[in-house]
Amino acid sequence: MQVRVLGCSGAIAKDCRTTSFLIDRDLLVDAGTGVGELNLWEMIEVDDVLLTHSHLDHITALPLMIDAVANRRTRPLRVHALPETIAALRTHVFNNVIWPDFASIPSREAPFVCFHDLVIGQQLQLGTGTLKHIEVLPAVHTVPACGFAVRSAQGGPHWIFSGDTERNAPFWDRVNQLDVGMLVIETAFSNREKALAQRSLHLSPATLAGELAQIAAGKDFPIYITHTKPAETGEIMSQIEELTKGSCADGTKGWDIRWLQAAGTFEL
Repeated sequence: MQVRVLGCSGAIAKDCRTTSFLIDRDLLVDAGTGVGELNLWEMIEVDDVLLTHSHLDHITALPLMIDAVANRRTRPLRVHALPETIAALRTHVFNNVIWPDFASIPSREAPFVCFHDLVIGQQLQLGTGTLKHIEVLPAVHTVPACGFAVRSAQGGPHWIFSGDTERNAPFWDRVNQLDVGMLVIETAFSNREKALAQRSLHLSPATLAGELAQIAAGKDFPIYITHTKPAETGEIMSQIEELTKGSCADGTKGWDIRWLQAAGTFEL
């Protein structure tokens, strides 16, 4: 299974695109501005989109992508999300005011997009090429949100994405039960803005340390930091480097933490 990082920034700036990952060639996880890295033919190959939540930086490219490829596809694009996320899309985006209601165009019987509800803990299989097994993981955010664990349906380790979240013990309870090949976790703010991070239900390096401390003994996998604000990335990663040193101060192996960068490709 291949994971391509299209966007992983917490905001836009030159060379900074917001959250979106392409798994193999047919599954998109979140639809931030990173989708703009795909050419037209790559967009056409996407059959399923998983959304973590309704915030703009994670859904902004979805209506534009549908508009770009809809009349070149032979079947609807399937969008999978929590019911509250789908309701937000229908009410605030695909409402014939902000954007056309592609769930009823060209007809309700044969639309350009169809929506499918997810629930936390649900497991499903998606893929028109290589089949993928997906589990919906809990997240703690200012709107209903989730994360995802994805692996090849044939087996192998999971790619795990926390989504936007603050402290979240149930997430770690489940992660500790899985074979993890790679964890992507957000840290949107520096410790200097820890109070703002807590108020907006994002992680800072200080709260990240408490979260990573819940990883079970013996678990060893690379941890990639995503969703950093462009103006604070250097500060955030410097603070994370310090907590990494602290994690091995007792002589044990420390966490393997890296900054996630756009255009990276990973094989699991």
